[in-house]
Amino acid sequence: MSNTNQELADFIWSVADLLRGDYKRSEYAKVILPLTVLRRFDCVMKEKGTRQAVWDRDASYSGDRKDAVLLATSKLPFYNTSKQSFETICSDDRRVFENLKDYIGGFSPAVTEIIDRYDFHIQQDRLRDAELLYQVVQKFAAIDLSPGRVSNHDMGYVFEELIRKFADASNETAGEHFTPREVVKLMVELLLGPDDALIRRPGQVIDILDPACGTGGMLAAAEEHIKDIKPGARVNLYGQELNAESYAICRSDMLLKGHAADNIRFGNTFVRDWHEDRRFSYMLANPPFGVEWKKAEKAVKEEHEDLGFAGRFGAGLPRINDGSFLFLQHMLHKMAPLKKDENGEEIGGSRIAIVFNGSPLFTGGAGSGESEIRRWILEHDYLEAIVGLPDQLFYNTGISTYFWILSNRKPKHRRGKVVMIDARGEWVKRRKSLGEKRKEISEEQIQGISAMYRDAEQIADNPEHPDHAKVKILRNEDYGYRRITVDRPLKLRFEITEDTLEALATSASLQKVLGDKSMGAEEVTLRQAEFVAALKPLIGQVWQTKAEAWDALHVAVAAAGLIWPSGSAFQKALRDAVGVRDPKGEVQGAKGKQPEHDPDLRDAENVPMDRDIDAYVEEEVKPHVKDAWIAELKNPKTKLSERYKTGYEIPFTRHFYVYEPPRPLAEIDAELKSLEAEIQVLLGEVTG
Repeated sequence: MSNTNQELADFIWSVADLLRGDYKRSEYAKVILPLTVLRRFDCVMKEKGTRQAVWDRDASYSGDRKDAVLLATSKLPFYNTSKQSFETICSDDRRVFENLKDYIGGFSPAVTEIIDRYDFHIQQDRLRDAELLYQVVQKFAAIDLSPGRVSNHDMGYVFEELIRKFADASNETAGEHFTPREVVKLMVELLLGPDDALIRRPGQVIDILDPACGTGGMLAAAEEHIKDIKPGARVNLYGQELNAESYAICRSDMLLKGHAADNIRFGNTFVRDWHEDRRFSYMLANPPFGVEWKKAEKAVKEEHEDLGFAGRFGAGLPRINDGSFLFLQHMLHKMAPLKKDENGEEIGGSRIAIVFNGSPLFTGGAGSGESEIRRWILEHDYLEAIVGLPDQLFYNTGISTYFWILSNRKPKHRRGKVVMIDARGEWVKRRKSLGEKRKEISEEQIQGISAMYRDAEQIADNPEHPDHAKVKILRNEDYGYRRITVDRPLKLRFEITEDTLEALATSASLQKVLGDKSMGAEEVTLRQAEFVAALKPLIGQVWQTKAEAWDALHVAVAAAGLIWPSGSAFQKALRDAVGVRDPKGEVQGAKGKQPEHDPDLRDAENVPMDRDIDAYVEEEVKPHVKDAWIAELKNPKTKLSERYKTGYEIPFTRHFYVYEPPRPLAEIDAELKSLEAEIQVLLGEVTG
């Protein structure tokens, strides 16, 4: 950013001196940003010299599509039918409120929508009540923002600098609006860097989407990167944003730079895709971390169930408290198709960069929505790289974050593989914290991480390379596994104790077996008590087999003149009370069939994709538990029995874990003694 633009941004921000006391620092932007937009448009219209023509046409034309007619007359992306300007608004300090209101109301719909989203009418009232409105408008009227002095490109820089100042001033909420500049720059480098040669080709039209665009910082950085490579490149920016103020800022920025403001749309991306029919060359996003999608649940589930992969969410739905994977599926759905030109070379396709926290890497077991989404991404070979970032990089969270880089046109040497880069140690400490942001990535580190990404194969293959430990390359299938359920037999001995009888006396299952519909509750309770009393003489006896136990119990019940109930319900209720788990006990349910499994011993194992599950159990499980087997469970969706579920996870930290042995006890003991000695010295100084 040039010194002139910086000075201009600083001058505009100096309006905050007038607001101090009546506004909090975090509220300055509510006044400064919309007035900057209005003043820029005022200067643009004045320099264009078509305002009189617009007024005349407005007065004379009464036909259809008047908005289009007036736009054509103005020769700008907007017009204003009001006779006011900043000059006339400031000409009468007693009517400044009415004049400003009339001026804003005269703008074309594209501008009035922006000002409405800023809720600037609230600030007008507030400034009037604080007797500041005239002074503030007068200050802006003194600023020359005409295109002859400030080009669209420079105006974009000025506006971005104001947004940055706004973010710094309101760091308690900045993360909701603003991604730190160095994070954006690194993300754009990773997204666009591999395509420098492609971008330089003549005739390229590059469409970029951010479906959670905030104030538009990522879109602006992507455009700047492309223009640095090829100044004359044609770049179209698209976005969608749910927060009204962020949307207004982004749309303002687009208008100020001469972009089509209609490409930035307001609304929930999950509920309605405002760019439904478009596909994009590049997409990037920093969606909110761990935010639930309950408000969009109905629309998302309907699209998932009714459209499947013809819609955006065919791969699966994540849990309701984190919509991160919905944003990613939305972006993957909007990738441009890969084609071949007349020479047989691949053209088209897309690249995607998105910021996630750690949750999408591993949350959700095999068969869950998250696992199925990861499975779909990896089995279609969309995931190109994951870059682990330092913690404490963002304004509103100190957690670790990750870049996911995806593409449907991966270079040949990276197909079927995923590059992982550990950049968690690539940071420098900030001189001053901003909210949770205590670290930043330096320019040198940005270039270093980009180089690791570019040269990943050479680094991974060279153990002598200084960054070798920071780069891993795995096959897609290495992230997959088959989750098997391992069962072991239920083994019981049988005994009668005071606790056994107490369990039988309160057993609802036994009560149901002993009673019938003709009996009242008291009669059933009495029968249950009699049954328990009949077994009391057996207290202390132990049997190693069920047959022996049942014979003894049957004799005791018959001796008391009671009937031995029949049916499996009685058998189960009695066994639950009398049976005791014992590793040396009798295996239950044997007799030529599969033994009955013990629910308390049921376990699960994740078997790597390249290993046979039966061989795995023989080699890894049975040496420790000889009687284990793989359970066959019914899938609730398909109603079919299955021996495993396929799952995918990306255990990033596990792959980069480095074992650090504990310090020797002698060293720890010496340090403790040294500290004790220091404490004694300090105590001596205090007590004299």
